[in-house]
Amino acid sequence: MNVRRAWDRYWTATVFAVTEHLRNRLALVLVLGFVPLWITLVHLVIADGDVTFLLRASGEHLTVNGNHISQISGAVNAVTLIVGFMMFIVTFRSVGFDQRLVLAGYPRSHLLAGKLTALVLATAAVCAYATAVTAVYWTPERPVALWMALCGAALAFGGIGIALGAALRGELEGMFVVIMLSIIDMGLQNPVANPAADSDIVRYLPAYGTMQSGTAAGFVEDVPWAHMALGPLWFVCAVVVAGTVLWMRTRDRRSPLAGMRRGVPRRG
Repeated sequence: MNVRRAWDRYWTATVFAVTEHLRNRLALVLVLGFVPLWITLVHLVIADGDVTFLLRASGEHLTVNGNHISQISGAVNAVTLIVGFMMFIVTFRSVGFDQRLVLAGYPRSHLLAGKLTALVLATAAVCAYATAVTAVYWTPERPVALWMALCGAALAFGGIGIALGAALRGELEGMFVVIMLSIIDMGLQNPVANPAADSDIVRYLPAYGTMQSGTAAGFVEDVPWAHMALGPLWFVCAVVVAGTVLWMRTRDRRSPLAGMRRGVPRRG
């Protein structure tokens, strides 16, 4: 009976989170329009000249088509912006409602699990779309591995979006942080825009693992699974932060004495 009740609560939270995403028309427009627009512009604008850089995932210097590597960078930029934006908006707008649910006895863990399920579904769909658009202009060595790499970056930024949505008090601040973090991340890691993209500093950026594994998926046969796991690792860390902040934002701040004065004892 308890298992059935827990499942029902989780399912309700998931349906609510997915419904909120579907109501976010701006995000849907961005997915359908921004992803192909951005990748197409990269294809049309960036030159086809060769670019040589160090791929840390394999420890070798690669010489690849600059247009193709820029499309990978553009795809990462697009999915991180969109998924990060989607998760921030949904979390930010639902914090007040989540707090009322928690005060009414709804478990925080189910609310967070519902948001994470919606994040995984959105990530899988958006990244599959971005991979398909990229494949229109050139054929990556391993398209499935490229999709997995994109999912890692999107999950990382989605987790960051949830944490920001739970922590910040204004929409503008959260959107600015997501946009600037994605721009800085991709600007420093694209070897076309930054010839020093193999610098040690880029290893500490959220999309580092995705750029390494995504580049490998595009141009070499081996898949660097250790670097592929860096995106999900960022996601787990962001979820821990988001869960902590969500717990703090939704806890009952009423004084126990105030409840006793009103004749309503608080539950322990």
